[in-house]
Amino acid sequence: MSECTHDCSTCSSNCGERKQPESLLQPANQYSDIKKVIGVVSGKGGVGKSLVSCLLASKCSQAGLNVGILDADITGPSVPKSFGITSRAMQNETGLLPTVAPNGVKIMSINLLLEDVNSPVVWRGPVISGVIQQFWTDVNWGELDYLFVDMPPGTGDVALTVFQSLPVDGIVIVSTPQDLVKMIVNKAYNMAQMMNVPVLGLVENMSYYQCPDCGKKLNIFGESQIDDTARELGVPVLAKLPINPEVAKLVDAGRVYDVEAPELDEFVSALR
Repeated sequence: MSECTHDCSTCSSNCGERKQPESLLQPANQYSDIKKVIGVVSGKGGVGKSLVSCLLASKCSQAGLNVGILDADITGPSVPKSFGITSRAMQNETGLLPTVAPNGVKIMSINLLLEDVNSPVVWRGPVISGVIQQFWTDVNWGELDYLFVDMPPGTGDVALTVFQSLPVDGIVIVSTPQDLVKMIVNKAYNMAQMMNVPVLGLVENMSYYQCPDCGKKLNIFGESQIDDTARELGVPVLAKLPINPEVAKLVDAGRVYDVEAPELDEFVSALR
């Protein structure tokens, strides 16, 4: 028998001093009643992860579900602007109160707490992680069917904080149809596997452009590889979202909730 290192996480022996690893999950605000938490992630930036988070929340709201978005992208928050929210978050004796978008989606973002939304958030990782935990422990979310967590790109501090501190029920991985898509998806997928978080499926953004005149689909960023990648990982493709200039206009106008996105209907029906 080898000498005990007292690190039970790397030991398979079933000795009398074996201890279960301590849970790092943080308690939710006592006034919050959240049934499911879903993370929206990507292995890199610029793939439209925040857009997918906003669209999923809006589609769920249209379907009669109570939903919220926790904007965990502390240094690059964009969710409030997408919903046209300019007011600051309020608080009362129950905690911080999420701002409610015109379509009923509840939102908490660092931009709702800053005096000037153009002020940069120049914080180190531990401070950012602490803020994200507070968005869970100190925010009175009320009753929600789903809380979508819009995460920053990559697999660093924030992703680790969310996976360890929040009871994440599953994640949606967002990618684009480029040659490095497999690496992007695999990074996010492998981290989810390490943290024992289920991968609900993949969403490919900017998948194609459909000509409004002839209806032909054009692969602007190359042929999609998402089906092959999903098959290798054993997860479904939830949606392929097209390039649509009208979507950009609505988001810029703060009306992301008016985007139709029928490609997400099947997944939202499954959530219901």
